Amino acid sequence: MALTQIDHVGENDQMAECIDNCLEAAQACEWCADECAGEGEGMAKCLRLCRDVADLTTMHARFMARNSNYSTQLAEACAGACEECASECEQHDEEHCQVCADVLRECAESCREMASA
Repeated sequence: MALTQIDHVGENDQMAECIDNCLEAAQACEWCADECAGEGEGMAKCLRLCRDVADLTTMHARFMARNSNYSTQLAEACAGACEECASECEQHDEEHCQVCADVLRECAESCREMASA
């Protein structure tokens, strides 16, 4: 069953989009972190930020899906972490970092929208 088929999520397109963006960001960050792990010490900061963001975005998606009272605060934290990680990824020429940065910018935007809703 797709998330958009769940009644309370389906009623809120903004939330459904943010959930999708968060899950995509988690996937991109896991991929980026895994690739960075094989590239040496110079990628340690990128790897750590990606792992943090993967955990935050996954948690935020779960909180939104259950209409948690803490979702707004988590959206703000998630947006900030996505922006910081995207800035780090943009400093690297590797494809996985560039893809990750693009996905994270989109996620940060939708999380900011959720935080202000």
